[in-house]
Order: sequence, then C-alpha cells, then structure tokens
Amino acid sequence: MLALALLASCAVGPNYQRAATVTGTGYSPQAMPETTASTTDPAGNAQHFVMGRDIPFAWWMQFQSPQLDKLVEKALQANPTIPAAQAALRQALEYVYAQQGFFYPTIGADFNTERQKLAGNQGGNSPGIQGNGTVISTYQNPSGPAPYNGPVIYNFYTAQLALSYTPDVFGGNRRQVESLRAQADSLRYQMEATYITLTSNVVGAAIQAASLRSQITATQEFIDANAKALEVLRNQFRLGYAMSIDVALQESAVAQAEELLPPLQKQLEQTYDLIRALCGNLPNEAVDDDFDLSALRLPEDLPLSLPSKLIEQRPDVRAAEEQLHSASAQVGVAIANRLPQFTMTGAIGGVASKVNQMFSTGGPFWNIVGDVAQPIFDGFTLLHRERAADEGLLQAKEQYRLTLITAFQNVADTLHAIQSDADALAAAVKAERAANKVLIVTRKQYDLGYVNFLTLLGAQESYQQALVTLVLARTNRYGDTASLFQALGGGWWNRTDSDKVAANVPAASQ
Repeated sequence: MLALALLASCAVGPNYQRAATVTGTGYSPQAMPETTASTTDPAGNAQHFVMGRDIPFAWWMQFQSPQLDKLVEKALQANPTIPAAQAALRQALEYVYAQQGFFYPTIGADFNTERQKLAGNQGGNSPGIQGNGTVISTYQNPSGPAPYNGPVIYNFYTAQLALSYTPDVFGGNRRQVESLRAQADSLRYQMEATYITLTSNVVGAAIQAASLRSQITATQEFIDANAKALEVLRNQFRLGYAMSIDVALQESAVAQAEELLPPLQKQLEQTYDLIRALCGNLPNEAVDDDFDLSALRLPEDLPLSLPSKLIEQRPDVRAAEEQLHSASAQVGVAIANRLPQFTMTGAIGGVASKVNQMFSTGGPFWNIVGDVAQPIFDGFTLLHRERAADEGLLQAKEQYRLTLITAFQNVADTLHAIQSDADALAAAVKAERAANKVLIVTRKQYDLGYVNFLTLLGAQESYQQALVTLVLARTNRYGDTASLFQALGGGWWNRTDSDKVAANVPAASQ
C-alpha cells in the first residue's frame, strides 16, 4: 500500500503549460492613427482609441439608447441559445464530478436468499439434516447406497459487504478528470461567447433596422418629389408648355424610384423578424423595434486592448486553449492505459440456512484479493490510441494557433474599418451636400429654361444616390463600433452581480 501511494504521487503524460504571451503593442506593422476623421454629421464625431482601457460588460449602453438597452435585456432573458449553453456547461461539470468518483473505493451491499430442493435418491453421500430441516453436513453411508429417502428442502441466505478500489497509480484517472475539466472550461468560454454573439447580433440588427428605415424614408421622399414633378409636367403638357417626351421620362423616373422601395421594405421586415427571433419571440409576437439612427449616439472614446490582454479577453481563444489542455491530458490517459492496472477487492459477510444464524459461529466470512493486470498483446490497440492522442494534441495546438491569428485579424480588420468608414462618412457628407446644391441649381435652371428635363432628372437621381450612400456611411460607423466591442471580447469579465441576474448567468459559471 505504501508503494502504491508513492507511485500515485505522479501522473504520466505531459504537464500542460499555457501558451507564451503575445508580445507587441499594435495590430498593424505601421502605427495606426489614434483618432478618426470627423465631420458635421450626427454620426460624424471623431473617435479616439484609448489603449489599455477596459471594456464594460454592458457595452451597448455606450450608444445611449434606452430602447436598445431594453431590447438587449429581453434577448438575454428569452433567447433559447442562452439556456442551451448553460445546460451544456452544467452537463460538462457533472461529467467532471462523475469521473472524480473513481478516486474513491466502490462499496456495495448484497443480500441473497435461496430456497433449494435436494433429491432424496442421491446414494451414499447425502446431506445430514437436523430435525428442523437445517443442513448440517455431508456424510458417507457405510452400508452402501441408501434406500430411497424423501427429498430435502432448505433455505440458504448470504449477506455481504463488498469493497473494490483501483488506485490511480500512474495518474490515468487524474488525467481524465483534467481533460474533462478543461472541456467544461471550454464550454464555459463558449457560453460567454454566446452572450457576446447574442448581444452583438441584437445591436447589429437594431442598427440595420434603423438604417433601412432611413433608406426607406429617403426613397419615399424621392418618390414623392418625382410624383409631384410628374404632376407639374402633365399640367404643363396640357397647357402646351412641356413636351410629351418630358412627361414620359418623368413617368419612367417615378417607376424606377418606386422599384427601389419593395426590396428595402422586404429587408426591413426580415430584419424585424430577426429581432423578434433574437428576443425569443415568434414572428407574430411584436417587440419594440422602431429604431431610428438619429436616436443613437456614437461613442467617442473607444477602448483598445493590448495584444497580450486580447488572449485573456477573447472567449473563443480561451475555449481553444482549454481544448488544447484537454488534448494534452488525453495523452496522459492513453499512456496510463498501457501500464499495469492495480485493483484491490474485499468482502465481509455471513452465510446460513437461517437469517439469525448468518453471523453466528461458522457463518461469517471475509476475503481480500489483490490484482495486477498488464496488457501484453492487444493487437497494438493501446499503442495506436496513444499515437492518436499525440496527433490530437498536435491538431489542438494548430487549431489554437489558428483561432489566435483569426482573433487578431478580426481586431485589425475592425480598426481599419473604423478609420476607413470615418473617412467614407466625411466624403459622403460632402457628396450629399454637393449633390443637393447641384439639384437646387439645376431645378432653377430648368424652371428658367436653361436646361432640359433630362438634366434635371440626372441631378435628382444623383442626389437620391448620394443620400442613400450617406445613410449607409452612418450605419457603418455605428456597426463598426459595435464590432470593435465584440472583437475585443465583449467585457464578459466585468459582469457585475446585477449583470449576472440580467443575463441569467447560471451559478456554475459565477
């Protein structure tokens, strides 16, 4: 027992070591600007990157929209992906606790009763029977085969307490527990990623709905303006001041403008369907989804985590790391399975033909058995399983590396998008103003007869396109900001107790 205890102090297989911390302070070979471009637009404020600033859990509140806050809270409470992720985590933890049970001996109680009838014509050897029917012994009849005797019927009772213990000599069970716990931790981070993905999708859908509403409004105004122009042209045509070709061109312009509206309305309704689904509602269950871009405020100070911190903050990276940890432990499990297996069993109990005699003199019994089993030849099954575990560890390393690279790429892409879309918004504002001026001047020139109607029609189309482009540029700025909070990890590590209640976080993950 002392030797087994000393052997059990170590576990075969590699001891997991966390990956080295990433060095560097940036997300681009060249230094990126710390401030974006700005313009005189509701979404045109300059945004500043604050390196090292922490991220709040409720990052969506940075948009200062109570309506959006309520929508996210409802989604966190009602979306089915949240309880599904919580249940997966609790299930994984139960598997850990179940595996830990193998560290302890197994104790079982057994009571067996038997009623048996012995034939009476057994010959020379027959059981000796007391007058009360109790079997006392087997004796030899010296006079040869006995005449036919009546059958003997008796009861037989056995009760025992059995113990079995398999000491974890080479740490196979410890490695298995280590692997299962790493898998549970991976699911814990996947659950955090579920929260982040859900909140990001809700915010993105709300921004998209607000953008589509603005595009529909701009398109409807364009249709109304063209319809009024068509009415004026028809009146002028009746009075002889306009040509039929001008009327036909304007009718075509109205029809083309009206063609733009149904696709936008379809996208808006589908976005509303998405919002209702994210909030756990059926399509016929309405939610407060009338968003307007003007109701959102663009956060001016944006947090930017150091690359070394990003590894700790991204739940997908942490989950991949735990999968690597699990694969490392599985190598130890495979090695331990190829080594001798030790088992100790014991039992204590009593037997008798009457229950009250089971533990009287002659009835009690006990046994202790020690067993050592060593696989000698198994068709190389255990060898190949060990090699498979080695390859699984290599695969997990490369998957972790890929996840890490993708995470940094995600942040870099978002930072470049924030800078570029700020420039794009500034250009879109200028283009919209210039197109509006051209339209105003062209309309005056048309009224004075200096340009034909085709020129006016081209100016109207240019302005409508510039207006839609401006709406899309505003949308991109809000969307880029939400994407940055998501890319940096979503602030799950800063969840407060009240946030846990709002987000319906299970006790197992607190």
